[in-house]
This record gives sequence, structure tokens and C-alpha cells, in this order.
Amino acid sequence: MTLEKAARIARCSVLPNKPYHVQWLLTRRCNYRCRGCDVWREQDGEELSTAEIKKGLDILKELCVVEIVFSGGAPLLREDIGEILEHASKSFVTTVYDNGSLAAERIDALRNVDFVAISLDTLDSKKSDHLKGVEGSWERAMKTIEKLHEEGIPVSISPTISQYNLHEIVPFTKYFLTKGIPLWYCLYSDDTTAESEQLFRIGKKQDELVIANREAMTRLCDTLINMKRHDSNILITDKTLKAIKQLYLDGKRIWKCRALQNFFMIDHLGRVAGCHLRSPVTTVFDLPRAWNSPEFDALRNTYAECTRCTYLCYIFYSIHGSVRGNIQIAQEKWRTAKLLLKKRKTTPLNLAKQQ
Repeated sequence: MTLEKAARIARCSVLPNKPYHVQWLLTRRCNYRCRGCDVWREQDGEELSTAEIKKGLDILKELCVVEIVFSGGAPLLREDIGEILEHASKSFVTTVYDNGSLAAERIDALRNVDFVAISLDTLDSKKSDHLKGVEGSWERAMKTIEKLHEEGIPVSISPTISQYNLHEIVPFTKYFLTKGIPLWYCLYSDDTTAESEQLFRIGKKQDELVIANREAMTRLCDTLINMKRHDSNILITDKTLKAIKQLYLDGKRIWKCRALQNFFMIDHLGRVAGCHLRSPVTTVFDLPRAWNSPEFDALRNTYAECTRCTYLCYIFYSIHGSVRGNIQIAQEKWRTAKLLLKKRKTTPLNLAKQQ
């Protein structure tokens, strides 16, 4: 973390009406066949060039974006990912997602990022391979986590909570916490009410994944809140967990969606949408002109009344939608980053061997 980057993040975090969080889907190419995602069914080889992505990142810097999450598809499939991540890491809190199959091979490309998030949902290898649609995926993911940890790369685990693994989340969390590895969570949802020209598709409802046991979900929220009191490596705020609990208790949403305000998404072609369920409304290259336009203000008002999804990332950045909330997010990110930096020199985890 350079002083210049830290100062920029601190300054941008307290400026109102800025797009603090961006998720950039660098590619639609993917090497897995996950049951809860349809991106792999609609792959597209066309994508922005390295120069175009770096130009887009410079534009986001001028807009005072604080954090960028690179996902896909599988973003590490891009041959230029190292150059992209190096450029982004100079200015933003930078996270890259991997399904556990590629990060071990791209160690050098990942050395400057703040977080590498490995998608893993269970400690049961057969169940994991079923969810990923690829035999041996669990073993590769566990070896990848161990390799990143040994190399001092700030690795974290990102399970998607669903009915399929709901009863496993607490022991799953405890397992990685004992290894000193942080976790943040996703929440299974589907795209049954999306727009016809939506940015990209997660897919239709999968009955085995839909959370049917609402009581168990509310208990999980309470348990994670209690666990957070003893371990800061659970990277989800109490406020978010309480909102999810309320949603599953009585269906009430205690937040307003802040798509195209606090957050937005960019796809592999550089198109911008408030969230993946919405149609593109501009490109990253035209974003400075559009950001303060009446058209965007009207869209923000529409999105604020939306109750379509339960995607946890959107909920999180909507709940923490004020300057105060963004300061809390920034403080939590930096506190966790300090913990990760202190753990750069570690002993082997032997995760797969212990399981």
C-alpha cells in the first residue's frame, strides 16, 4: 500500500455522491460449469483490449471509485490479467475472483492485489464438484488456497450460501478461521425478474439452491454476528447480517437499492449498468458525461424502489450507502488488510490433507 494510494482512498471515501464500488466482468469466458450460474452457457470471446481497460480504469479513478472487483467468467483466463491488476492496484482496493482453478498458476499476476477471493461453498469434495460441474474442482481449490497462503498472497474464501450448504456454513467458516483465512459471503439468487437486455445472466432458479429454510437462515445470521465479535476475518458487517435476517424473518427490506449511485457494473465490452439485472445505459468511456445527467438521476430513483433481488453484494453496498457507511467499509477493509499483511510469512496449511 503506497501512501499515494492510501491518501486517494481516504479522500474519495468521504466525498458524497461518488461511485465507490465497481464490479468489472473482464471476460465471459469460463472453464467451469457452475450449477448456480449461466455465464458459461453464454460465453463470448469478444472483450476489451488491455489498453481500453487501462483507459477505463483511469476514468474510474477520476470518478473517485474506491474499490474494484474483477470477475467474469474467469478473469484469470485473460493473458493480460497481470498488467490489468498492476494498473488497478496502484489506485483502488483491488479484488480478483477465481474459481480455484487458475490463481495458483497466476501467482505473479496477483502479487499487488488486496484480495484474491476463491469461490468455494463446501468442505465436501463430492458436493463441491457437483456445484462446480467439474470433477476435481474441490481439490484444485484447496491446493490453490494453500499455495496462495504460502506465497503471501492475501487469499480469502467466498462461499455462496444456499439451501445446499446452509447447514455447513458455520463449521465451514470455523475451519478457515482457524487457519487465519478471511471469509466473505454471497447469497444464492436467480434472475427470474430480470430485464430482457440485462447486462449478464446468472440463470433460472435452481430448486436445490433456493433457501427454503428461513428459520435456519435467520439463525445463521445471528451466529455469524456472534462469531464476528471474536474474529474480524468474517468480512460482512453486522448491519448487513441484520438486514438479511429481517428479510428472511418477514420479507421486509430495510434498505433502498443504490445501484448507479454507490455501485455499478461493467461488462466485458465496457458497457455500464446499475446491476447485472439491468440493461446497459452507457459505456465506461462515456460515464463521466452521463454520471450527473438527468437521465441517470431518473434511473437512480427507479432503482431505489427495486425489490427484485437478494444478491448480497448489492445489498451490502446499498446498506452502506452514505459517506459514514463508506468510511466504515473503508476502515474495515484496511483493518483486514493490515491483518493479512501481518500474515505474509506463514507455515503451510495442508488444507486438502487435513480434510
